[in-house]
Amino acid sequence: MQRLIIFISLIALTSMACGSSGTPTVPPTPQVSIFDSGRTAYGFFPTPPEVTFASVFQMYKDLGQHADVILLQQNIPWEEFLQSANVESGHIADMKNQYILAGQNNLEVVYVVDPLNGLNRLEFSGLPKNWDANFTNPDVRTAYTNYTMRVVREFHPRYLGLASEINTYMDAFPDDAQNFVSLYHEVYAKIKSESPATQVFVTFQWEHLNNLFVSDPSEGTPYQPSWELVEAFEPNLDLWVISSYPFGAFDSASKIPPGYYTPLLSRTDKPLAVAEGGFTSREVGPFHGTEQDQADYLNAIHTQIGGRLTFWIYLILNDFNLDSYAKLMKKQGVGDDDINTLGLFGSVGLREFDGTPKAALKIWDSFRK
Repeated sequence: MQRLIIFISLIALTSMACGSSGTPTVPPTPQVSIFDSGRTAYGFFPTPPEVTFASVFQMYKDLGQHADVILLQQNIPWEEFLQSANVESGHIADMKNQYILAGQNNLEVVYVVDPLNGLNRLEFSGLPKNWDANFTNPDVRTAYTNYTMRVVREFHPRYLGLASEINTYMDAFPDDAQNFVSLYHEVYAKIKSESPATQVFVTFQWEHLNNLFVSDPSEGTPYQPSWELVEAFEPNLDLWVISSYPFGAFDSASKIPPGYYTPLLSRTDKPLAVAEGGFTSREVGPFHGTEQDQADYLNAIHTQIGGRLTFWIYLILNDFNLDSYAKLMKKQGVGDDDINTLGLFGSVGLREFDGTPKAALKIWDSFRK
């Protein structure tokens, strides 16, 4: 099974919800940042239970009670940023609105630039039909670079990811892997020349890196991580960041080995982070899960690598209404396969759709406090 994530654009919702008719202003960085506290910053993707204005506002309010940060993972408006980093951009204005909503609820932001489809890591997201879908394409490289540098200048992110679960793409397209690696190093240098304090990374899908999915194209040995895919980005990884959805590899979180995440501790002395992950709390498709599995999953990460985590992003706070999302996705031209994939994550939340806490939420809050 290919590891996939939830990625739903709420740009239009947040833009309208903020009521901004002009160019919104990004709130200043807090004088006392969670990232200066010496402890792990806990957070979620800002994914509301359903696609309504009320749900968006309530979500941010709830996140303010259970999180320190949100992770904004955004695809690239390719054509918009082909000519320049300094274009007038409705996309950037919409992201500013998300920053405003986050700031109003005392949440800081981790930002990830994502060239790939979050519901199918084997394809680019939103690439114009006449563009070659690879990282040798000069238009892809230029637009990617321009957009990333605009993000740096507009938002001054403390932590900036330049791809999500990139090892899945690298394994599937080994001939193009080095092309992305070279692009990463080029953009890393540009970021550091303008914003030396920005900490730059890409994320790696941990189950895939450990060769635990039956259909993984790498066909590697289980529990022997493909470290070469990570170390190809050195020395320009400021921290090592993973995603982890072990319900795709284990029938129960109780089967997660006691040393499952610990190889990271000895492989690098750099800070670690979890940029997304979770465990379903009920049966969904071919996957198994209970509320106890969610608790066991959180405890596994906390026990094994919690002391080294700079930030820890759990995918969603609340379960979501797939019907509500499916209507929006179909209007945006999203296919049934991607919608069905999204449904596999509908019960990953630490609360029910209506906000009722699951058992693992108390554990999450205890770690954070």
